[in-house]
Amino acid sequence: MEKILTKQEFKTTPSIIIIEDHPLVRDALISFFGKTGIWHVEGTASSLDEAKELLSEKLSDILLLDIQLDDGFGLHIITWLKNNLKQNDIFPVIAVYSAFDDFVHVSAALGMGVKVYMCKRRSVNELEIALLKALNDETFIDDSVQTKLDTASDIFSLLTKRETQIFTLVGSGLSDKQIARQLEISVRTVQNIIYCIFDKTGIKSRLELQKL
Repeated sequence: MEKILTKQEFKTTPSIIIIEDHPLVRDALISFFGKTGIWHVEGTASSLDEAKELLSEKLSDILLLDIQLDDGFGLHIITWLKNNLKQNDIFPVIAVYSAFDDFVHVSAALGMGVKVYMCKRRSVNELEIALLKALNDETFIDDSVQTKLDTASDIFSLLTKRETQIFTLVGSGLSDKQIARQLEISVRTVQNIIYCIFDKTGIKSRLELQKL
């Protein structure tokens, strides 16, 4: 494991806001970052509404998000921030600490500007290392997540634009009917395209596709 900087070696005191709905995880994160001697915990929230209220009053160097909150999709706070920051405010470094490790969630996060994507099976010590790297303008993606991104990239090279679109929608958990309605095509067309995806990629089931 890489060496974690001490307070003496890290010249500033970076601030962090933690958005996490699970009380045990949230308390563990608050306890860890509060005791390192490096970080200042600027505030915490357990929902999108609480996060918006908090971020309306204060910002931090790092915004640590869980993807799935009780009242919605955690990444929505990024869009809200972009629309509500004051002119002179500095946009925080966005980090995700999540149980989700599939292509759809990870690619959505990276596409929205997330600099750190760490799975919750990793320790808070590993998370801290990633956050310190992000403060030095590095992007950190969990190794297991990067493997899935690489696999998906290889798969997409085999698919047409429409097949890639439906692959992504199936991966996000939408049903054939929901996909058909969103793309304004027939359910039968959706099913035929999914069969083509299976044939081209060797994926054997919808469940296997959703795990990517």
